[in-house]
Amino acid sequence: MDMHHHGSATDTTDGAALTRLAVSATLHCLTGCAIGEVLGMVIGTALGWSDGATIALAVALAFLFGYSLTVAPVLRSGLPLKAALGVAFAADTLSITVMEIVDNAVMLLVPGAMEAGLTSFLFWGSLAFALLVAFVVTVPVNRWLIGRGKGHAVVHQYHQ
Repeated sequence: MDMHHHGSATDTTDGAALTRLAVSATLHCLTGCAIGEVLGMVIGTALGWSDGATIALAVALAFLFGYSLTVAPVLRSGLPLKAALGVAFAADTLSITVMEIVDNAVMLLVPGAMEAGLTSFLFWGSLAFALLVAFVVTVPVNRWLIGRGKGHAVVHQYHQ
């Protein structure tokens, strides 16, 4: 991608386009976070782990899956693994961090959500609500990053 096109993708003069990019980047982040978060919450809850251990696993898996969803297409663009990891860390770290803080805070704030079983609507409803709140809070973070040529904007130069 040439620099002129890359510059227009993050042009802060078009607020609607910038917001669309931020929503897209946040949906990408949400996908990886949700896979890791759900898997971690399911494993921790099924094994009867403490809230702290369950959240630690969920966060670790959210980062793993979040970064993986960025690294894979960057690798396909021909970048070596070390460089692709650097792009993923630069692109996704703040977004995933905000999403995970918000998501897990909501789960902890919903009474009984962490203790509810895997067959409970409270567990699944709380998790879905927590991910929705995390998405809403993270969109402006990604908008701010992309508007400055940071965050997910870094990945776009490697898309074919």
